[in-house]
Amino acid sequence: MNLKHIMSAIFTLAVTAAAAQNYGQDATIRIWDNATAPHSNGITTPEVEKERNRPGNTSEAVLYIFKADEAAATGLAVVICPGGGYARLAMDHEGYQLARWFTAQGVTAAVLKYRMPNGRPEVPLEDAVQALRIMAGQEAGAEGYVCDRVGIVGSSAGGHLAAMTSTMGAFRPAFSVLFYPVVTGEDGKCHRGSFDNLLGSDRTAGQTEYYSLENRVDDSTPQTILLLSDDDGAVPPVSSTRYYNALKEHGIPATMHIYPSGGHGWGMKESFEYKAEWRRALAEWLKKL
Repeated sequence: MNLKHIMSAIFTLAVTAAAAQNYGQDATIRIWDNATAPHSNGITTPEVEKERNRPGNTSEAVLYIFKADEAAATGLAVVICPGGGYARLAMDHEGYQLARWFTAQGVTAAVLKYRMPNGRPEVPLEDAVQALRIMAGQEAGAEGYVCDRVGIVGSSAGGHLAAMTSTMGAFRPAFSVLFYPVVTGEDGKCHRGSFDNLLGSDRTAGQTEYYSLENRVDDSTPQTILLLSDDDGAVPPVSSTRYYNALKEHGIPATMHIYPSGGHGWGMKESFEYKAEWRRALAEWLKKL
């Protein structure tokens, strides 16, 4: 067996193990990998998980579906994009734990393990768009879980992906929920690591402006709620305020909750001081959709 065949075998085993992970989901859908997707991220080495539930180097898109509580079912679904700086994925507190909260609200939730961009921004975008199509029944795979209205949820860099899908996707979500999202790429106001991983460290000013999503909002961008902390030192709150202002300029319904403290990346963490407040606010917002 030559080196190419050995690496292929290792990659296949890594993909199989990743797809088989059990987060308590009701179904797992393998969307595609670099060989079958429209575009490749160019990653040829196996997925790595240096920390539990933090996969990196991902080159296969997988959906983990959690069905809504039937007693509370609203007919809504969401695709959840965990954060991780476009380098890894926080699959626990920004993924399947969040999914369980949504199911308790009567919303079917599909956590997306998306492929890392590795300088190719079209890659995670096409993963998210395909996930929406699957959950909306436009593509096969989610029979029994399909919903008429499918929104998107994202945290941090996953918030950038959710907002990118909401502003640039060929198929737009019905609504967006953004937790402390990366939005702008402007120097001094951005999370540089996310933009470097998305576009490459040699990105041009034009590329940065194009993927600064406050510039991409249009009349087709869905209604959005943003939740963040004022003292976020990792992703400056200006990302959220710029996106909110752009939505309002286009007449898009938008709601924003800025909590006094908590920093970045709190997701479903019980240690976040305002956990009850954000959960109550989001639950009420969902009821009005």
